[in-house]
Amino acid sequence: MKINVRGKNMEVSPALQEYLEKRMGKLEKYFDSQIEVQVTMSIVKGDHIVEATISIDGLLLRGEETSQDIYASIDMVVDKLERQMHKYKTKINRKLKYSGIKDLNEQMVETKPQEDAEPVVVRTKRFAMKPMSVEEAILQMNLLGHSFFVFANADTEEINVLYARKDGNYGLIEPGEW
Repeated sequence: MKINVRGKNMEVSPALQEYLEKRMGKLEKYFDSQIEVQVTMSIVKGDHIVEATISIDGLLLRGEETSQDIYASIDMVVDKLERQMHKYKTKINRKLKYSGIKDLNEQMVETKPQEDAEPVVVRTKRFAMKPMSVEEAILQMNLLGHSFFVFANADTEEINVLYARKDGNYGLIEPGEW
């Protein structure tokens, strides 16, 4: 396992690097091949944030945790990644058990995109857009449980996109001038 560690607003000490490698070593039992892990550690307003990303055969595992202690954040991220990996392996094993290896291989071949093929639109949705205020759009987005919502803004009479931000607030995208 190759671990790339980057520090933002902090210096990654050798002891911290060693602790991270030891904890990430727990995840090696899930992998057959050599994998690469991207880890970013940062300090924002006294909170220690650890973000880790692992890419395996097109699957992306990502964990981000925040706490007052960098070591606790590392532990929580590793635990989160381990749960994700266990869930993924359980799903694969269940497919193997019930459908057989041949069916699974056929599904994997069908779902793998052609390397030289361009991405294509696979689904188109059409729906009537009732003009609404931004507040109505927020309510509608929350009722649907989506992270974004496209709507016709009643105030500007233009199409807008409302999205949920990580900090719990909302963002609004409005068309601009060319």
